[in-house]
Amino acid sequence: MKALIQPVRLDDEKSELIVLDQTLLPGKVEYLHLTTQESIWEAIYKLQVRGAPAIGIAAGYGVYLGAKASAATTYEEFVADFNQSKDYLASSRPTAVNLFWALDRMAKRLETEKDQSVPELKAALLQEANQILADDETVCQRIGEYGAELLADGMTILTHCNAGAIATSGFGTALAPVYVAQDKGLTISVYADETRPLLQGARLTAWELVESGIDTTLICDNMASIVMKEGKIDAIFVGCDRVALNGDTANKIGTSGVAILAKHYGIPFYVCAPMSTIDIECKTGDDIQIEERPGAEITDMWYETPMAPAGVKTYNPAFDVTDHRLITGIITEKGILKPNYEESISNIFALV
Repeated sequence: MKALIQPVRLDDEKSELIVLDQTLLPGKVEYLHLTTQESIWEAIYKLQVRGAPAIGIAAGYGVYLGAKASAATTYEEFVADFNQSKDYLASSRPTAVNLFWALDRMAKRLETEKDQSVPELKAALLQEANQILADDETVCQRIGEYGAELLADGMTILTHCNAGAIATSGFGTALAPVYVAQDKGLTISVYADETRPLLQGARLTAWELVESGIDTTLICDNMASIVMKEGKIDAIFVGCDRVALNGDTANKIGTSGVAILAKHYGIPFYVCAPMSTIDIECKTGDDIQIEERPGAEITDMWYETPMAPAGVKTYNPAFDVTDHRLITGIITEKGILKPNYEESISNIFALV
């Protein structure tokens, strides 16, 4: 399966990180050309690049570009410049583990190359960032293949937020099984939650599915219950930004509610999670820091005039945690994990 779109890429000759600006979709397809650490930080924070894998890819290339600009002549000076970029980019989003995973992976590569010259260090970091992108392509393909085994011709799935091609290297996680099934000639339909308040389902998932020729129905978040009750949903596939050791998963706000409904109606609920999103140091979902975003995303965004009274208090958590007891399976590139998750996660890491 070829990548459907390339949301994050590097133009090394121009020292530019090129990202699809997801805040403009579906009305406008525009790519940002980012040349400074500040602009890369802002693109991650403002969700111009979003989705755990895509954030990791952007972070890898971003810290490389920061290091590339270093005028250091010694390893120690170069590491100091690298760490400054690394720490700065790490402050952009607190919940998505791929951000820190990618930055730590780049740091480990730098450590292994400590006997090399500064030009060789820069070349090694570029190679590692390219490998992060290539690895994600492989990971998403495998998640798609494992997930497609759970699908049959004529099935309809429901998804929340966007864990598609534009959130990754171009294949998707939660939507990868749909694309793989489509490649195999199966007809799979998708119900997409709009995903308030940033409308990733309405703006992004619906856009890329329609562009790919997938039968797609957009619903408001509060309509998930009725479509399940009416028997319109055969399975639920969602992505995630972090998986705890016990199988609790953090994903876009509203995901836990979908999982509770699925449990009530007896519908299988699958989380598609690259191994890089599994944080074995995080014991349970209680240990996951939840990002809270500006209240204006609820009261002002998408409206010509504010839709709420001035001065009203807001609470805008970007993620919630789905209890492991609500999850039928976690689909990784190494296979489908089943409860007991602490045991299955521990076992799969032992094989890595």
